[in-house]
Amino acid sequence: MELTHYQRFLPHRLAPGESYFITFRLAGSLPRKVVLQLIEERELRLREANPSAAVNPGERKGFFTTFDAVLDRANYGPCYLTKPAEAAIVQAALHFADGVGYDLLSYCLMPNHVHLIVHLPVDATAPLARTLQRLKSHTARHLNRLRSSEGRVWQRESYDHRIRNARELAATIAYTLNNPVKAGLAADWQQWPYSYWHEA
Repeated sequence: MELTHYQRFLPHRLAPGESYFITFRLAGSLPRKVVLQLIEERELRLREANPSAAVNPGERKGFFTTFDAVLDRANYGPCYLTKPAEAAIVQAALHFADGVGYDLLSYCLMPNHVHLIVHLPVDATAPLARTLQRLKSHTARHLNRLRSSEGRVWQRESYDHRIRNARELAATIAYTLNNPVKAGLAADWQQWPYSYWHEA
């Protein structure tokens, strides 16, 4: 399978044989004006730090951390992913794709977003982008049915980051599992019922 490249608002390059950290969130979890404000603040900081430099991966990661902290506060929009019935729908879908569309390494469901770490096998039968699209479509139907609602469930855009080595993988898994602790939702990551880690 060849490298998959797709773009909506951000470029995504998803290569077989690589591991990825992916975050997707509920539609309406951040108002557009908040997202634009975060982007504006990031660009201002970058210009002040070095007006002529291109954005490097470290700066993008720093922006994600700020973005994630705003999501963790859950001040906007829907926040139902950690209700037991809703969480069960998402968890079942994440596990269903394991071994088919990706190898599932870890995940954490937060009230309004999902952190997911997967490895894309070299012989994967479908591009990761398509697997995620199916996962979001499937869970959207079931979440809408459960909640007697209709309309878009997930924000179309997601964040993905290629994990470059074993050290970064361990740090990313730790970040994912400790997200509920950092957000004040649990005292210890093992107490959070909406996380998963496949220990190698």
